[in-house]
Amino acid sequence: MANDALDDLREFHWMADMLQSVDVGIVVLDRQFKVQVWNGFMESHSGLLPSEVQQKCLFDLFNHIEESWFAQKAKPVFELKTRAFMTWEQRPYLFKFPNYRPITGSEPFMYQNIALSPLTSTTGKVDFISMMIYDMTDIASGKKQLEALQVSESEAAERKSAR
Repeated sequence: MANDALDDLREFHWMADMLQSVDVGIVVLDRQFKVQVWNGFMESHSGLLPSEVQQKCLFDLFNHIEESWFAQKAKPVFELKTRAFMTWEQRPYLFKFPNYRPITGSEPFMYQNIALSPLTSTTGKVDFISMMIYDMTDIASGKKQLEALQVSESEAAERKSAR
């Protein structure tokens, strides 16, 4: 029995390590939108330690996040146990993190896709949701450059045909 407990502890340790080191933001919120989990990605990009954010309301920490809008997005996740998504094309970011690639990146901030997922308890109730934050800056920047090139080519073609 002692080996089973030790194996469980080892498994928990590597899972926690993975949660901290993955290149995706992971935040767990309760129904009052208080932060329960804040992984290494979030710490690195926000400059806030987990100890500084845990048990604090998301909207107090990031007052640029509109509470009523976010609560409306999260409601079906809590109530219907469905996932919800926010894409950079709908809203460039949820957390206004600076672009961390200042040399190669032309964008001033990190574009983000967000996935909200219900975390169902053993009783089947959803008291917590997870939020996964994906850095989409490279894709957004590429798409913006492509669109600018298409506009430029279209304008050049119009000027040519007007001659």
